[in-house]
Amino acid sequence: MTTTVTPQDAPPPGAAPAKESKRPRLPKSARAGGQLHGGPIAYAILIVFTIVSLFPLVWTAIAASRDNQRLAQTPPPFWFGSGLFDKLEIAWKDANLGEAFFNTTIVAGTSALTIVFLSTIAGFAFAKLRFRGRGALMLIVIGTMMVPPQLSVIPLYMMVAKLDWTDQLQAVIFPSLVSAFGVFFMRQYLIQALPDEIIEAARVDGASSWRVVWHVVFPAARPAMAVLGMLTFVQTWNDFMWPFLVLTQMGNPTVQVAVAGLGRGYTPDQSLIMAGALLGTLPLLLVFAIFGKQIVGGIMQGAVKG
Repeated sequence: MTTTVTPQDAPPPGAAPAKESKRPRLPKSARAGGQLHGGPIAYAILIVFTIVSLFPLVWTAIAASRDNQRLAQTPPPFWFGSGLFDKLEIAWKDANLGEAFFNTTIVAGTSALTIVFLSTIAGFAFAKLRFRGRGALMLIVIGTMMVPPQLSVIPLYMMVAKLDWTDQLQAVIFPSLVSAFGVFFMRQYLIQALPDEIIEAARVDGASSWRVVWHVVFPAARPAMAVLGMLTFVQTWNDFMWPFLVLTQMGNPTVQVAVAGLGRGYTPDQSLIMAGALLGTLPLLLVFAIFGKQIVGGIMQGAVKG
């Protein structure tokens, strides 16, 4: 005797076959791992934004290649003249920009490294450690960000004068060794990027607090550390008010203080000022051209959660 087994979901004999449900096929660009391609409108918007972003730098170079008489005419020049390299050479010598670049590199590099190091440790403490008064201390740190820096100029200058640091680089370096924004930035990043389970696993394996910071926190915070270091370096390089107060152009000037002394006279030479501003901007462009890809890649790597 032969027994026929019929599946429960099989259609009865004589019934029409069920139609298969057709799911919409996603384009290749929308599938997992696919590369998105922008249309002509997206490219047009990007081109416009690129031109608008580069126009101030290009205009600075154009103005540096002209003279005051041509810059005062209407319409202003929109193409380079023949005196760009001559103005750059004069600005380099008159402002002593070689020494100014060296001084500013020391100030900006020291501030960036110290702020990144201290902000990462403090941010880890506020993000993952439990201690009494943590919330109140964090509110104090955030509150210092709301105080205008101009209010601290007079007491800070009195302190620097008593230490006999005027016209010395440490007068610019020491006030910029900590950053409330850096602590807050690293805290917010480490809350999401550093799971508590990893820290607990490291402590179970016998790792000390410093080994946890060095082998767990620093690798996890590397993308944010790169971004904070770049922002701090650029901000310190472009700082003008405080270096202008405690440094002189004849002593240990930074780039912004040295450029401020260009073109002085009854009729300021605007092209010479523009040449100095262009020279002061080029190192920042070079730094970003060298490390920009690593920073962006680190941000994208930190955004992917495995």
